[in-house]
Amino acid sequence: MPKKKKVKKVKKVIKSNKKEKVSGKKIITQSNVKSTDVKIQIKKIKKQATEKKLYDIKDYVVYPKHGVGKIVAVEKAKIGEIEIQFYNVLIEKEKLTLSIPLNQQSHLRHISSINQITKAISILKSKPRVKRTMWSRRAQEYDQKINSGKLYDLAEVVRDLNKKTDIIAEQSYSERQLFEKAYDRLLSELEVVIGDKAKMKMDKALNRLENPIPQEITA
Repeated sequence: MPKKKKVKKVKKVIKSNKKEKVSGKKIITQSNVKSTDVKIQIKKIKKQATEKKLYDIKDYVVYPKHGVGKIVAVEKAKIGEIEIQFYNVLIEKEKLTLSIPLNQQSHLRHISSINQITKAISILKSKPRVKRTMWSRRAQEYDQKINSGKLYDLAEVVRDLNKKTDIIAEQSYSERQLFEKAYDRLLSELEVVIGDKAKMKMDKALNRLENPIPQEITA
């Protein structure tokens, strides 16, 4: 007799589990039906998000990948159905005009102050810090510093690649290219801040020879 009672209890448990599974299926199907009834509304953007204008026409700015530029206009345009406002930035040395949307003006920076320029010149006077790593790796690091648009990084590259002379044999081609790129970028910013004396101050800080005496070739 007690054995039969146990069997009945087991059967009851199995039946209750089946009911739970069936009810679980019902709940899932109901939720699926409800989710299909909900419609997601997509808002169409018709205007660029408003952002306070940080720069004005005739302001000098620095765009990391191209260097010093001058804002020549602030214009509006419509791309598709979206209205955007942007700066026209003239990079005079590259004869290039960039269009920078107002919501991307964080990529620009103001021209350096006189105090920052003074510090950059002091970096040029300091001792070069050249790592003992492969040139390919160092060249990549120098290129990243140049394209960062940061004044002190530019000064460090110029200092580290400076050979104190214009003799081409003193540098490899890639070194020369990176040095000239960094030198021109730094010079263009110094010229905006301190004028025509910029090149003289840079070369003096770098102790560069203006007219190196060519070595005599002996037979």
